[in-house]
Amino acid sequence: MAIKKYFANKDNTITNAFKIDLTTRATDSNMGLSDILETFSIYGQASSGSTELERILIEFPINKILTDRAAGIVPPSGDVSFYLNMYNAPNNQTTPKEMTLVVRPISVSWQEGTGLDMDEYRDTVGGNAGSNWVNSSKGAAWTRQGGDYLTTPVYSSTLPTGVEDLKINITPLVEGWLDSSINNYGIGVHFTSSQEAY
Repeated sequence: MAIKKYFANKDNTITNAFKIDLTTRATDSNMGLSDILETFSIYGQASSGSTELERILIEFPINKILTDRAAGIVPPSGDVSFYLNMYNAPNNQTTPKEMTLVVRPISVSWQEGTGLDMDEYRDTVGGNAGSNWVNSSKGAAWTRQGGDYLTTPVYSSTLPTGVEDLKINITPLVEGWLDSSINNYGIGVHFTSSQEAY
């Protein structure tokens, strides 16, 4: 069995987390050029009922897969499986056990942006191109802050210790992108709704 890897052509982390002052939210921050992606859910850090979320946006080069399929490099539909593989980046932060991550198709176009700062959230979109918690792109707001997602298909994976790599079979979604029955705006990766403090 042959394996071929395709890497995302754009990604971003968007957040409504509090900045270091625990008063101002970082909803305008952009982390499109960071070398890692993060998702989290924090409850009660700024006050007893405060909530903070971070979500991942990823888009893949479907045109490259289509070209490879036409050239016979990628087998026809029904003879191939597509997996989302994301690798844990070890860190010194608290990691939740038994967390469930969901993968949902994004329903609108979005911009990656050029931000890097994942600690103090100093890189904001401002007048530049990029997505954040509020906007999908410069001058275009998400319908719902935190991203717009299709209701189906939805994929999920539970990570028992929280430090596992994520591997999910998303074949029906990729085949939908390839046959244009689903618009390719990529995917969002975040905690399941029952685990998100929202």
